[in-house]
Amino acid sequence: MAYSALAGICIPPFCPTKPRGTGYLGKVRVVSDLATRSLYLCVGVREDVSSFLPAVLRGGVDLVQLREKSLPDEARRDAARRMIPVCRDFGVPFIMNDSAELASEVGADGVHVGQEDASVAHCRELLGDESIVGLSTHADEEFDAGLAQPVTYLSAGPIVETPTKLGRAPTGRDYAARAQARSRVPVFVTGGVTDQNVADLVGAGLRHFVVVRYLTESSAPERAARALRHALDEALATAPPA
Repeated sequence: MAYSALAGICIPPFCPTKPRGTGYLGKVRVVSDLATRSLYLCVGVREDVSSFLPAVLRGGVDLVQLREKSLPDEARRDAARRMIPVCRDFGVPFIMNDSAELASEVGADGVHVGQEDASVAHCRELLGDESIVGLSTHADEEFDAGLAQPVTYLSAGPIVETPTKLGRAPTGRDYAARAQARSRVPVFVTGGVTDQNVADLVGAGLRHFVVVRYLTESSAPERAARALRHALDEALATAPPA
């Protein structure tokens, strides 16, 4: 593989309190180091975002996506403008879902698109070479096609059935492992990731994980994020290169 998922991993309590980044004013320059980021939160618009987002970032989330399918652009725009300064403060990239135009407008670090959304080529043309462009995949042929495009990362899954992907049949863990094994870019695994199963997933060769309900439905999101981060870092520290 062309990158190491183990590079830059730290083990508590020796981790810095904030990941590297450019701070509040500039975009986070992470295209070259995205392989070292392994805990990717997808979250919708929340009234408590001003407390929720810093909590999970303190807990170890190192990539954030605003994934909101049901609200108009105005609400997504407003939410992004509340979330971006927080992410900047922690040096964590902020990704918009679906719309490269919105990502450009709010100054996001990139965009994530699905198979039925705008093309990767369109996103790359609009956002430029330094922005993050991610693409969802659910089958081997989609993954192979994705590798031929100018993506920063690919996602694979959901590996189990999940209410965040209604109507989407699970791909199974083997699909994600196959994708990881032949990828030139980081592969983020979606579907049911928790502190209880992440070590097994790392043992299957997986290295990067999307988390949704485990954090968004938690009554103690910072504590949950820390538990997941700790379990993930421990597993990655002893895992062979993917």
